[in-house]
Amino acid sequence: MPALLKKHPLISFIAALITGLLMWGFWPQPIMVEGIEARYSPMTVSIEEEGQTRVIDRYVIAASVDGVACRQQLKVGDTVKRGQVLLGIAPLQSQILDPRSRAQAQAQIAAAKSALHAAEEQANAASASAQLANKELIRLQPLMEKALISREAFYKARTEVQTATANKRSADFSVEVAKYELEAARTALQYSAAVDSGVPAERVPVRSPIDGKILKVVRECEGPVRTGAPLLEVGDPSALEIEVDVLSADAVKIKPGMKVLFDRWGGEKPLEGLVRIVEPVGFTKVSALGVEEQRVLIISDFVSKAELWRRLGDGYRVEANFIIWQQENVLQIPASSLFRDNGGWAVFIIENDLAVRREVKVGQRNGLVAQILEGINDGDLVINHPSDEVDDAKRVELRLFD
Repeated sequence: MPALLKKHPLISFIAALITGLLMWGFWPQPIMVEGIEARYSPMTVSIEEEGQTRVIDRYVIAASVDGVACRQQLKVGDTVKRGQVLLGIAPLQSQILDPRSRAQAQAQIAAAKSALHAAEEQANAASASAQLANKELIRLQPLMEKALISREAFYKARTEVQTATANKRSADFSVEVAKYELEAARTALQYSAAVDSGVPAERVPVRSPIDGKILKVVRECEGPVRTGAPLLEVGDPSALEIEVDVLSADAVKIKPGMKVLFDRWGGEKPLEGLVRIVEPVGFTKVSALGVEEQRVLIISDFVSKAELWRRLGDGYRVEANFIIWQQENVLQIPASSLFRDNGGWAVFIIENDLAVRREVKVGQRNGLVAQILEGINDGDLVINHPSDEVDDAKRVELRLFD
């Protein structure tokens, strides 16, 4: 065999090459990993949620009476003064008379006229009776003085005068009542909605309760309104607060007086605020994924100068960061480097191109980074996103990113 190899060196070379390739192919290769150094740097734990601004004192101006609201001339954003008349409410128009109702109204006018004539005739009869009684009393007066008639007869005649006078007054009042009833019957035809009476209608003025701006116009066109129907919303945009709804599990971590930062509101720098109220009542809200969540409203006030957030208005979007915990010098690593090990937390660090398992004690976490209290030191190279292939004492190689 050695003699054969000496006669054919090419075969020897090919055999050695195949052997080397097999050894290289089956030789354990280092695992490509991403390494990040543990460093001391500032760390903040916060709760981030979207919120919106709202006017602190919002006044919904409603109709105080049933009527017809005039056309709205004010627009959203117009400035109003306290006591300024915003619009007026006129009385509702009468109903339109159909042929049957019109015939009934005309018949009521005719009946009222006849009743007036009857009352006038009764008044004439009562007047004649009163005149006759007066004449009889005048005739009996001298006879009474001469004692030619009894006192009872004279008193009876005087009583008849008083009765006749009262009947005359009652008949006169009946005539007045008949005249008013006739006028009421005529009014049903005179003030129909289809007839323009030409008489200006009374209007109830609706005034602004504060100095501010129009926030919402509920009704722009003229039309009938009921008592309590909203017409306008007025408020002062310079007095704003921020409402943010957070999960109830996060709400228990937020306390009044806690610092909050507002980002992505349109300005160059974040705005500062303080939590004023954590509402004690939650509500159910369906998320974008269709999951029902219990949410709680957090009300905050701006602490930054008004000149910085003056461009904000009612209902503007902001992103709130509630500062739960904050420290300037914290040893931290990416939270994605941690994994569970024997009921605790552990990481892989790189030492001499080998992965070494280290148990660590974790402090605060904010979703991106984690505070390390024990287990590693500043400058240790930690494997980020360790795969299932990474294990203790295995060779690793850092992956380079361009």
